[in-house]
Amino acid sequence: MKRCRMKITDVKVAIVRGNFEWVLVKVLTDQDELTGIGEAFTGPGVKEVILAEAEHGVKEDRGIWGLKHFLIGEDPTNVERLARKVYTGLSGIIGTAGSIIQVISGVETALWDIAGKALGAPVYKLLGGKYREKIRIYADCHAGESEDPESWAQRAREVKEKGFTAMKFDVDKPSHREVSYNRCLKSSEIKTMAGQVEAVRQAIGDDVDLAIDCHWKYNINDAIRLANTLEPYNLLWLEDPVPPENVDAMKKVTASTNTPICTGENLYTRHGFRRLIENQGVDIVSPDVSKAGGLSESKKIADMADLYYMAVAPHNITSPIGTVAACHMCASIPNFLALEYHAIDIPWWGKLIKQEQSLISEGYIEVPEKPGIGVELDEEEVVKHLGEGETLF
Repeated sequence: MKRCRMKITDVKVAIVRGNFEWVLVKVLTDQDELTGIGEAFTGPGVKEVILAEAEHGVKEDRGIWGLKHFLIGEDPTNVERLARKVYTGLSGIIGTAGSIIQVISGVETALWDIAGKALGAPVYKLLGGKYREKIRIYADCHAGESEDPESWAQRAREVKEKGFTAMKFDVDKPSHREVSYNRCLKSSEIKTMAGQVEAVRQAIGDDVDLAIDCHWKYNINDAIRLANTLEPYNLLWLEDPVPPENVDAMKKVTASTNTPICTGENLYTRHGFRRLIENQGVDIVSPDVSKAGGLSESKKIADMADLYYMAVAPHNITSPIGTVAACHMCASIPNFLALEYHAIDIPWWGKLIKQEQSLISEGYIEVPEKPGIGVELDEEEVVKHLGEGETLF
């Protein structure tokens, strides 16, 4: 007997307001029990691109359509073909980075969720299998309550007590206003940063890894001065010390210090990472799965990095949906280092999915074995935290 082909019937969005806006994407099919859930990186226009219809200011006679035009009626298990179809169809009016790739990332994840459920397999198996049973998580701690190093140390101790074996702090808090324009650091500011990092390192000891984020704010010379000053603290990495657009500038910083340099959260698809990786501009790459193109694209970025023996530490600010989805990708690559967790101060973060125990345990997430991405939304909890004026799908 010939089996009927499953078809996509709709794509919906729900915006949850946490410490960021979490853009949940739901793909529906003509088999009511088979739906997929994913998450797109937040940003202006993402929701609008997903929900756009052809008649909403788009002229059919010019061959320009909304997202749904490229998906409805298609077999959702043709994941990579559909991602490319959307990219090809919309890039002419939206571009090849930004919101279109964020949209594709969320939709692609939802399609993998459907494919896994349809085949009765967890997504990591569809990506080629797993290298590890659990995913190491690093906690983004932001900073201390003040510039006082002791407040940084206290924050670090609190996070370590939660069982994390890796954490990250932000040092890009100079007191003067010029840094936004001239990217310059004073020697006194570097000294303050070093004091804060030293306090954290003393608080957590050598058995917990420590990363430091600069949020792409400094010039080459001062980034090198900062990186070299922080060498005694044995950092896991120094993240985004200079703006991401100039690979040669990043490479110069990387080559001038023993502190590992990391970047990638502002880059899109393999094309955005190609020069950075081929020129060995950093030591560690950090694609954001919900932003860089989705699970398959992020795996391809990781494969490129592995050619140059670079580790991968994905950036991540998502809800449990995006986080668990990223875990499948992280499990499927050999060069994984750690995955970011950015909601340590959101007590209800883990409640957004149905689970019998805490999602993160002793700084790790176990890779789900259930079909698809392996987690289910707790819709009653999600409704409590929807953004203003938002509805649940």
